[in-house]
Amino acid sequence: MSETRTPVRPTERGAARQTVTISFAGFNRAWAAWIGDRLERRGVRVVYVRWDSPAEETLVDLLRGLSLAEGRVLILVSERYFQLGPRTFEEWNAALREVVAPDPAKFAAVSVTSSQVPAAIAVLAPVDLTNMGADEAERRLLDRLDLPSEARPPAEGSRGPRFPAAMPEVWGGVPRRNTRFTGREPVLNEAYHLLQGSEPGAGVITLHGMPGVGKTQLAAEYVYRFGSEYDVVWWVNAESRVTYRRVLAELSTKLGLATGDEYGERLRAVRDALRRGTPYSRWLLILDGADEPEQIWDLVPTGPGHVIITSRNPEWSEHNSKLLEVNVYDRDESVAFVRRRAPRLTEQEADQLAEALEDLPLLLDQTAGWLNDSDLSVDDYIALLEDGVDPDVVKVSADFPLAFQTAWAILLNKLRETVPESVDLLRLCTFFAPGFIPVRLLREMSTEDLPEQLTRLFDDPLLWNKAINQLRQYSVVRLESHEAGSEEIPSPGEAVYLHRMVHQIVGKDMPEASRREFIDVVRRALAEADPGRPTDTRNWEAYAELVPHLKYADVLNSTDRKVQNLVLNCLRYMWWAGEYTSGWKLGRRTVNAWRELLGESDTRVWEATHHYANLLRSAGRFEDTEAIDREAMEHLRRGGERSLEYLRAANGLGADLRELARYEEALELDDWLYPAYRELLGEQDSRTLNALNNKGYTLRLMGRYQEAMETDRQTLETRRLVLTGRHLMTLFSEVSYSVDLRLLGRYAEAESNHLRTVREYSHVGGLGSPDALRAQLNLALCRLRTGDRASAGTLLTQVLEGYERKLGENHLRTLSAAVSHSCFNREHGDIDLARETSESILARYEQLLAEGHPFTVGARANQALVLRNVGEREAAHVLIEQALADMTGAVGEYHPYTLGCAINASALRNLIGETESAAELSRITVTRATETLGRTHPLTLSARIAHAADLRGLRSRQQAEKVEQEALSDLEATLGRQHVHTISARARNRPYWDFEPQAS
Repeated sequence: MSETRTPVRPTERGAARQTVTISFAGFNRAWAAWIGDRLERRGVRVVYVRWDSPAEETLVDLLRGLSLAEGRVLILVSERYFQLGPRTFEEWNAALREVVAPDPAKFAAVSVTSSQVPAAIAVLAPVDLTNMGADEAERRLLDRLDLPSEARPPAEGSRGPRFPAAMPEVWGGVPRRNTRFTGREPVLNEAYHLLQGSEPGAGVITLHGMPGVGKTQLAAEYVYRFGSEYDVVWWVNAESRVTYRRVLAELSTKLGLATGDEYGERLRAVRDALRRGTPYSRWLLILDGADEPEQIWDLVPTGPGHVIITSRNPEWSEHNSKLLEVNVYDRDESVAFVRRRAPRLTEQEADQLAEALEDLPLLLDQTAGWLNDSDLSVDDYIALLEDGVDPDVVKVSADFPLAFQTAWAILLNKLRETVPESVDLLRLCTFFAPGFIPVRLLREMSTEDLPEQLTRLFDDPLLWNKAINQLRQYSVVRLESHEAGSEEIPSPGEAVYLHRMVHQIVGKDMPEASRREFIDVVRRALAEADPGRPTDTRNWEAYAELVPHLKYADVLNSTDRKVQNLVLNCLRYMWWAGEYTSGWKLGRRTVNAWRELLGESDTRVWEATHHYANLLRSAGRFEDTEAIDREAMEHLRRGGERSLEYLRAANGLGADLRELARYEEALELDDWLYPAYRELLGEQDSRTLNALNNKGYTLRLMGRYQEAMETDRQTLETRRLVLTGRHLMTLFSEVSYSVDLRLLGRYAEAESNHLRTVREYSHVGGLGSPDALRAQLNLALCRLRTGDRASAGTLLTQVLEGYERKLGENHLRTLSAAVSHSCFNREHGDIDLARETSESILARYEQLLAEGHPFTVGARANQALVLRNVGEREAAHVLIEQALADMTGAVGEYHPYTLGCAINASALRNLIGETESAAELSRITVTRATETLGRTHPLTLSARIAHAADLRGLRSRQQAEKVEQEALSDLEATLGRQHVHTISARARNRPYWDFEPQAS
């Protein structure tokens, strides 16, 4: 017996405390915890004793040992209590009469089962706690122990265990409890203590071990034993990133989070809620089958809750997780399990079987299950294992140990003899991904031209259920509900769970004819399940379910046009849903496979290439996408440079060049693409207008704001005419045009336009979409320029939070909002926060973009201003000089980005005493800004005010006065006498420049 004591609350000094020892089966630990909590609230001292029944000790001796426990002994009556050992009811009846009956005051009992128990349990006079609420159960418990009903309130911050019959507030995806679960007590206890003793954010353990040792069953048992201590229990199939994201995102609705439909946004909202512990801090996530840590480690939630991972991969130890190794059963566990699974076997026979099957739980479960229904003796079965079976009857891969091979050959032959259709169904399952298999797709598909035996299986509900139940009976599969959060008993027509090892064994050496036949059926089932329209978020759940199975059905080697369309739609879905990494990997495999299968000239190869490049570009692999798009253009040029396929590839190359900051090359391509599309499709076609929009964006990135404004105005006016004012593309152009106005210094006009556009977005799609957030970001920047700092700061915070939820922290649009938010905090908020976020922004740009990219350089320029504000002048000076040199190299000395860096560099030079150098730099900057942007552009005016300050530093007061007065006059004429910039310049506050990345 193992015995643990729980800490008890202090009572009044000198008061005697009653003691109750609770004896329980580990299976009923949740009941023991709840009962102990109820008793401790009445001042009772509780001792917990988990009941074991080792075979070498008699029940009489064990019960006598229990009778020596302190205080009264409360036995939790359940079928599991009496099955440990296992012992017969006759043994129990005799022991209870001999030990308990003579001393009834020492023992009491409560019953937590409705199953049959030994008749002599009546001597314990158990009260029934099943099929009732917590209040009535507590009343009966206290009445049985003659305890008062008045209770002390729980300690502050402690709610105590939940009533075991009550489900956690949120519960989803958890497999049904394995009533035959055996042993594993040390591992369960260690897992519990590791999680309970962990610091917030570190409560992650990985149940690690070879296939078939029962990691999933162990995790499920943990949930049922300790789940009463959590408010949220959520089970996630983590075998693929796509499925993991989908199922974890589904938790958002259960937590009551207000989010949009996109998985990315919902997933980020879930992770944020779990991190903060709102609305629930007591949460437990189980990530089942996470064998590839690099796929999902970055998405594992942190916070006050706990995470249990099951995996074959020990590399989880490198990702903030403690490893708990799960080995094969100890022999006594094997024997106990086999006898529970196959009651007809004796203890000696169970021991023989366990030795022959090497104590592997999965094999013991499957073998004992059918052996119990068979006339075959254990000796005969072991003889079969030793002699082998005819390989022509059933083949099992030699990749598995001999015991696996032979045991599985015997089991498959048994299935073929009883329900041959179950073997066909099992083989079909091997062309889906292991784990959760949506077998309903097979039943929903058209049976036209299917093999006769499969047509019969799919069309006959009785035969279908018989085949699945046969597989379930022998533990080959388990039934699963289609919905992650469903609490309903699953139907055999929905989904099954197939263990990865079983999947490998059955699939390895299937006859080639059967393989070709079955894989074609599964491909057709997947294709027929394609909902079409991957841009529709309502179809994303269906695509997320289909994607993991593409690999196992080998869809890339299918010549069926419907199957190929499924692949293309899945690639489009993965781009829209933000599954960039998984998507580009699928795209690369698709392109390579189809080139070999269809030939390079096939249009589907180049359509797949287009989607591959989009996914790769969205993942930040810009150099790679440039190479892909150039190759596509070179090949498609053979069909003519005016073909839509060639233009599409060229358009993709333009996007690559913009992301790589090769703006001159991008503009050259834009200047060719727009007329090409116009000639081919006309001025009003959406693709023509997209090309014109891209040209405006390139011009803006180049700092040619006047030309960008004229181009964006042309796009806007045509879209208003063709698409109406509230179309999303029209609204996008409204924002682009207003951004140009702001960058030209026309702040009031830009703010008015942005305000109107934000209102329109609120009507047509809400304010949470990336494009609506873009409009709000620029509205905030307009308000900042016009002096409405409070409103601007609030809106900047909202926009940044929205982008982080929608796109994640590392998206370029999110970073653009983060840059403006950091700059605002530097001047008008928390300088320490500004420094922290500025450093984070710079690190993310350095990770995402190539060295020397203007966005990275601009982030360094902003960081220099932070260092200046905290008094680190020398470091600020070094950093801004580096930024000025790098920006000149990146975009040229006349670009507004470079001119802005020069304004800041001249200020730092002045600050450290290099006054002559500062004045010369500001003089050159004025000249270049005037030439590039005009005499009265806000950036030119800032340079002129800065130059006046530098001249004063040289004691050239007369010249400084002249430059300053002319600049002030132009400021008043351009922005107004009461504009914040004018007032600041009049007060001789030296102007600075904030880098603002144009991410769209």
